[in-house]
This record gives sequence, C-alpha cells and structure tokens, in this order.
Amino acid sequence: MVQCINYINYVWDTSKLLIVRSFPIPDGFGMDPMVPNTLVVSADIMDRIGSGLSLLRDHGKKVQKYVWKNRKFDVLKKPTKSLVNIVLIEAKDLPDDQTTTCNGLYCKFKLGNESHKSRQVLKTKPAWCERFNIYLYEENNLEVSLWHKGKQKNFMGRCVIDLSRLEKEKTHDIWQELECGYGFIHMLITVNGSQLTRGLAVDNIPTSNNVLHPTPNIEEFSWYRLKNNWNEVGQLSVTVYGARGLSPLGISGKADAYCVLVLDNSRIQTHTVRGAAEPMWNKSYTFAVNDITSTLDIKVHDESIIGETLGKISIPLLRIINEEKRWYALKDKTKKSNAKGNCPRILLQMSIVWNPLKAALRTLSPKETKYDQKTPKKFSIPLIYNNLLFIKDIFNVVHTGNEYLKNSFEWENREKSVLALCAWLVFWFFFRMWMTPLLVLLPFLYYWTGHRSNSTTNSLSNIYGSEDELSEEDLESTKDEKTIKTRLYGLQELTFTIKDGIDYIVSLLERVKNLLNFTIPYLSYLAMAAMVGLSVAFYLIPANYIFMALGIYKFTRKYLNPDRVPNNDILDFISRVPDDRTLKQWQELKVPEPSLSRTGSKCRR
Repeated sequence: MVQCINYINYVWDTSKLLIVRSFPIPDGFGMDPMVPNTLVVSADIMDRIGSGLSLLRDHGKKVQKYVWKNRKFDVLKKPTKSLVNIVLIEAKDLPDDQTTTCNGLYCKFKLGNESHKSRQVLKTKPAWCERFNIYLYEENNLEVSLWHKGKQKNFMGRCVIDLSRLEKEKTHDIWQELECGYGFIHMLITVNGSQLTRGLAVDNIPTSNNVLHPTPNIEEFSWYRLKNNWNEVGQLSVTVYGARGLSPLGISGKADAYCVLVLDNSRIQTHTVRGAAEPMWNKSYTFAVNDITSTLDIKVHDESIIGETLGKISIPLLRIINEEKRWYALKDKTKKSNAKGNCPRILLQMSIVWNPLKAALRTLSPKETKYDQKTPKKFSIPLIYNNLLFIKDIFNVVHTGNEYLKNSFEWENREKSVLALCAWLVFWFFFRMWMTPLLVLLPFLYYWTGHRSNSTTNSLSNIYGSEDELSEEDLESTKDEKTIKTRLYGLQELTFTIKDGIDYIVSLLERVKNLLNFTIPYLSYLAMAAMVGLSVAFYLIPANYIFMALGIYKFTRKYLNPDRVPNNDILDFISRVPDDRTLKQWQELKVPEPSLSRTGSKCRR
C-alpha cells in the first residue's frame, strides 16, 4: 500500500515559474529531512539516525554543562606555556675556510616539536639581528645548530641551552660556544611568564588592588657604591595595570591584547588577555638600566590580527616620577597623534633608581646598539621640508649676527656702538684662558633662568593643546600649511636659499685649500708672512692687549675713512684665492703651433 504522506518537489519550468508537485512515498521508505527533494531512504535507517542524533545531543549538553561548571579547574590542570623570545645577533670565530667558501649561513632553533630557521647571510662575518618567538611547554632544552649552504648543506656546529636555568622575565645576553664545531653564537634570550589559555574567563582576572608595585633598592645604587657592575647604572620597576579605550579591528569588537615593554635590548612581553575590551594585565617587571638617557618603549598589540598595533608610547627614563600611578595616552605608529579608539590609554606605575657617578661616566661611552631595531628608509616630503627649514633658519641667524656686528662697527647707532666698544675692552682686559669654559655656560644660564620656564610652557601648550581651543580659521590655516602642495612650493625657495649657502661654504673651503697648496704662490707667501708676524706679536705682547687693539681698530675705521665699504679683512683676502670652479675656467687650451709661442717666450726672456 502507498502511504498518504506526500513530499513537495520544487521544479523550475521554462517560463521560470515555480511549480509545486507532490508525489506519494512508497511503503517502508522515509524522506531525508536534509535533502527532501533528491533522496528517499528506508524508514528503519531514518529511525536509527534519529535515535543516534538524540543521543549525541543529550551527551553534548552534559559535556557542555560540565565544561562550563569546571572550566576554571580544567584550565589550571592544563600545561601552561611560556613565550621564549630569541634575538639571533651574530656568529664569531668561525673557521676561515668555511666562512669564505659558503654561499649562505643560517641557524636552526628547535624546542620540543617547534622549530625555526633564520635567513641566510652572505658575509664572512655573519650578522642576522633576527627575532624569533617559540612557545615553551615541558621541554626546556633549546637546540641551536649552525649550517652553511654551498653546493651541499654542511653542518658547522650546535649548542644546547637549558632554559630552566635562565631567570624568567629578564633578557639574557648569551655568548654560546658551538660544541661540535668552532666559534660562538651571540643571542639575546628572554623567557616570559606563562600565557593565559583561551578557556580562562575575563572575569577571573585579578583587579589592580591586589598588585603590589616593587620598589628598587635605593641603597644598592647609591653614589658611593662603585664596586659592582659598571655597565648597570640603575634599576627600573614597571607595573602594567591595564588599558582602556582600545580600538580592536576584530568583528566581535574585543581584542586579544598583550603588551610589550622594550628598554634598549631588554624586551618583556605580558600574557594575552583574550576577548576583553578593557584588558587588565596587572604585572610588574624589573629592568636593568644601562643608560639613564634611554627610553622605555611600550606597545599594545592585538594577537588575533598579526602585525596590528593598538597603540604605543615612549617614556624617557629621566622623566619618570617615582611611585606615580597615572594614565598615559597611547599614540599611533608615527608617535605624533593619538591612536584609534576612545581616548586609548594605559595605566602604569614606575620607579627608578640610578647611580649618578656611573650614569655620568656612561654618557661618555657609545650608546648601546639596538640589535632588533629596523629603520627602513622612507622618502618623506614633510621631513625634508622641516630639515631644509631648520638649515635655512641657521643661515638666517648667522647672517643676522654678521649684519649686527657690521652695524656696530659702522656706528649707525652711537649708543650701541659705544656700549659694544666698552664691553669689548673690558672683556679682553680681564679675560684669562681658564674663563673659556665659563663662556660656554652662558647659553645654559640664559635658558636656565625664567626664559626657559616660559618657553617650555609655551612649547608644551603648543604640542599638547587640544584642537577645541583653536579657532576654525587657525585650523584651516594649519591644515593648509601642512598640505603637500604648499610644501612643494615652499621647497623651491628653501632649496635655492640653502643651495646658495652651501655653495658659498664650499667655495670658501676650496679657496682655503688652494691657499695652502700654493695655487697662487704670492698669496700663500703673504699668508705665511702674516702668520709669522702674528706669532711674534703674541710672543711679545699679551693676547689681551692685542685683542683690545683689534677692537679699537675695528670701531675707529669709520672715523678714519668715512667713505669705506663695510667688509671683513680675512674674507676679503681669501676671496682673492680662486676656487676649483675658477681654476677650471683658467685652464689654458692647446694652440695649433705651440713651438712658436715657446720660442718667442724664450727670446723675450
């Protein structure tokens, strides 16, 4: 018998209309609910599938209920992972026969089941400066092997580093000797703390009330303690509480945020807070300070999007106020404006202690090289414009100072000229050589007085002033001045000004060079005679009186010769010496009959 159950079949006819047809289902067969219009199966099979799906659904509900009830304990039972950050710097003392014949040197890193390979370097002195991130679970032995690739892959040596012996959350500078070969490998290794797993809820993160900010030992870095490590001038403690106002790019509107702290070559990474709009890390770290003039760089990243930076900030160590807990605004990639988001910021608390004597001596040595710093060259029109504008300002200052001196010597303003002459005579009458460093202090004293506070206040208000305080006309003029078109027009004027200044300096230096190499012997002999006479004068007469006489001569020239043109005696003398461009114009060309001219010259002689 045929059951009275029908199923619907949808068919499109040639007129593109939907026609509904019903067909009877035979006895002993059932309709597949997933594909009702193409497949008819047995009723027994459908019953078995239905009962199996019901069992799976009931079992899934039980598993889900158990997981949600015990998710916190399950996370704690799982093996925690730590992030190992490795910076491969260079290799030294390798055999010469291998380094000269190899086409490419590279390293391999292996930790547990994870392995990484560095790029190949084509140098006799291998230098990579490459960073790797490896997760540490249960295996603590990091295997590093060095290979070179020529016609065939050759093994050069290996070494094994026990990561369990390294202090966590601290960057270690390691020179490791190769066991099965020759040479050393230079690396920076940082073993960060355990990372949070995906199962931990955000609500279980402790609040900042339970975090204690560590205070560095002030007695250890007192000024009189000079017996310990001279490379370490101080200690920095940083507590990272959390961030707010971030702008993640994920679909859910929440970020898997983590924070990276970098001080010179020391790099520490916090754990990742997953699925949080306002992540809270609540971690404290300690850095060894090698240079008090260094800068602490902090970046907030989103782990769900590779290469995504939610914000960054640079804090000079000398501007840190101890035990101050405050919010710092995060900037974009250029570090010139705020990052995207609702006023993105990060809550920090920092303390620093340092030995003043060690820090002062450290400033006289070269700065520490940042091995992982990548500064790609970029062609930036605004940067070129600002640099040219700065050079133009320097030229204008020099020109203005020169004109002011000329006006003083020419008595255009009698009061100023009299004061300048008196100051010149008094200065050189009392001047001694030991006063020379005190002259360098004058610019410092000028800015150290009240003028410095006023200029600093104005500069800070210009930099950190909000856009709401500016009028619409100021905003429009500011935007117009910063356009590329306006800068391109301004580049033309700046380029000509700087070109003329550079041409004059180059021409002056070429004239001095030609004066020294006897291009014009007469002028060179005059300069030599002047130097000998000046030496005799300094030997017989004190320098103070010579400079006083020079000042009197400069200021009285106007009365001796009222019609004279203002000039500089030394520059006027050097201007008589030709530069290289003039010498090329003076070169003689060959004549058709050089013998006649030579014989004529001999007869005249």
